[in-house]
Amino acid sequence: MQHLDPELLSLLALDEGTGTEAEREHLRSCTACSGEYEVLRRTVGVARTRPQPEALQSPGPHVWAAIHRELGLDEALAGDPLGGTARDIRSAPRHRPGRAGGTSGGRPRRPWLLAAAAAVVLGLGIGWAATRQAQAPAPVAVAALEPLERFTATGSAEVVQAGTEERGLVVSLSADEAAGYQEVWLLKPDLSGLVSLGVLESTQGTFAIPPGLDLAEYPVVDVSDEPLDGEPAHSGVSIVRGKLDV
Repeated sequence: MQHLDPELLSLLALDEGTGTEAEREHLRSCTACSGEYEVLRRTVGVARTRPQPEALQSPGPHVWAAIHRELGLDEALAGDPLGGTARDIRSAPRHRPGRAGGTSGGRPRRPWLLAAAAAVVLGLGIGWAATRQAQAPAPVAVAALEPLERFTATGSAEVVQAGTEERGLVVSLSADEAAGYQEVWLLKPDLSGLVSLGVLESTQGTFAIPPGLDLAEYPVVDVSDEPLDGEPAHSGVSIVRGKLDV
């Protein structure tokens, strides 16, 4: 018997009571079909579960950009449906050599599977996502990140207060233009001092700001292009930079 039809797998995952006994027996014995079925079942389970808003994070615009690119949607749908800023789909995070990604072995990932997952999660999750965004704390400081030298990427940085003393820096870029890897820094206005916050692995990331660090003393946000040489110091090559309004 050939593999089960994708539409049948979707209906089975939705508990629609469809499928013959022979088809269900195939599902139990076929590793490829059962694997795709389990992915769909988990997606349906997540969509049908009423999540606790405080335990969830709203996806950034890069998530929709990746879905848009994977499904090959029309350019008119490039804007984030959850209210994020429209962004060129070419700005979605790209894989670097040696990092985990893609699929391994077995049947290739099918567009219908991604479409089903995106439709269920996005369609039924808009309500809690909007609730989460409404409850998200307003940033206490922001900065527009402008490109330096030969770079063209732009972005933004926001300081968010997670508690009485816990602060985070949310960095978003329009593209990853690093030849090596991106590192996020806080600098003094005259660039005489700097504090590393960590590696930005794609186009968006959140970094803990060290307790007690005075942002009025270190208000400049800098994203550098660092070579893979094991040297912890700033490379001297900055992709974007901007000053927080503290």
